[in-house]
Amino acid sequence: MRRLTAAITICALLGAGLTANGLVPGLGTMGMTGLAGTADAAAAATTTTAKAAMIASATSFSDIKGHWAEATIKDMLARGILDGYPDGTFRPDAPVQVDQFIKMLIVSETDLYNNGERNWSQPFLNSLSAENQTILKQDYRYFDFKSSTTGYWAKTFIDVASDLNFLNKSRYADFQTDMTRENVAEVIYYTLKETEYLEDESFGQKLASSYGDIRSASEREQKFIGETLAKGIIQGYPNGYFGVGDIVTRAQALVILNRLTEPASRIAVPVSAADLERALPTASGGRKVVVFPDQRMYDAYDVLAQAGALRGTNQDLYDTTLRLYKDADEKASVAGRAANAKEPTEETTLWLDPQYNTYGITIRLREGAFARNQEAVQTFGNYLFGYNASTFSQLFSDICTKVAAGQTIESRKTVIGDDNVDIQIDNANKTVIFSIAKKK
Repeated sequence: MRRLTAAITICALLGAGLTANGLVPGLGTMGMTGLAGTADAAAAATTTTAKAAMIASATSFSDIKGHWAEATIKDMLARGILDGYPDGTFRPDAPVQVDQFIKMLIVSETDLYNNGERNWSQPFLNSLSAENQTILKQDYRYFDFKSSTTGYWAKTFIDVASDLNFLNKSRYADFQTDMTRENVAEVIYYTLKETEYLEDESFGQKLASSYGDIRSASEREQKFIGETLAKGIIQGYPNGYFGVGDIVTRAQALVILNRLTEPASRIAVPVSAADLERALPTASGGRKVVVFPDQRMYDAYDVLAQAGALRGTNQDLYDTTLRLYKDADEKASVAGRAANAKEPTEETTLWLDPQYNTYGITIRLREGAFARNQEAVQTFGNYLFGYNASTFSQLFSDICTKVAAGQTIESRKTVIGDDNVDIQIDNANKTVIFSIAKKK
């Protein structure tokens, strides 16, 4: 394993355009293993720790003291996301190129170990779809997070980012051009799409439209910019402009990637009840801003919370979905299922779909499920149907009783008051779904 030492033999390395750790200047130190690698204990015992060296170097650069991003620069340097230059400077305000940013993005999703090795962080792996996890395990099993020493140095970083759908390689004629703010917003948008969730597009567009230069960005770019604003990852300038076309600096890139990988560091984005906006908790521990289509659905969220409270701790309310569980064991099993697992295990779900202005109830009629959740469903139904709540209650009870008893019931559509009600029945799995939408 390569030793990281304090002494740097600069002369020979500068002739090749490399720093003493064998990298293109300013691009960071990579570890020795990929997805499946582990450290050799003997080597680890005799190796000066890369992590300690990076932490020490973070305080040694002559041009970061007092910089607006000093704290983040030091933190990201300690994580090995970016390196300084052989002359003892970091150059925080120098531009970052596309290939450099992609490498920084990939490395920011890893953990650096004391022996210098690097591996994908577990939260990052957990956030990926099963398909993307398979790509890393099969196609990048031996990826060592190091720049290539033959051919184009950034090829592997760009390839893995492309394969994970973080970027479209065909959109870049030259990966060595400077990265603009809208370029960064696009990469962050697609990374969020694969690892988290996207915010309400109308909310992002509202935030983007407040900047005086936003119309100089294409409609597509405005969508990307709006998402990063809504997520609190990128913000505009105090002069009222977003900075469309501006080049991203090394310091800015580190701050953006720190906010991407550390949600707690993101900028709090205010919401407006007058505009029917709510910042809702997500299962991952974050917050998602939802813009409701009307006051009825905005208020329905409070009813979901009331309905959930009737089940004590055997429930959770994330985003606009209330999940009701048989007991604590079932709740724990759902929380522990693999990321993106398709098999729903909660016995009842009450949900809102703001995009399509639709309300829903899904019940899986296991033994006792109807009785356990009847009061919660009734609370939701009373709010939705008002004077017609008894009609809904009787219909819901009749269908659930028959399906639970094993009778074959056909799906149907009906009207209750001012709402269309679409009833889908899966007799084989004893599942009933009510979808409710106001009549057009």
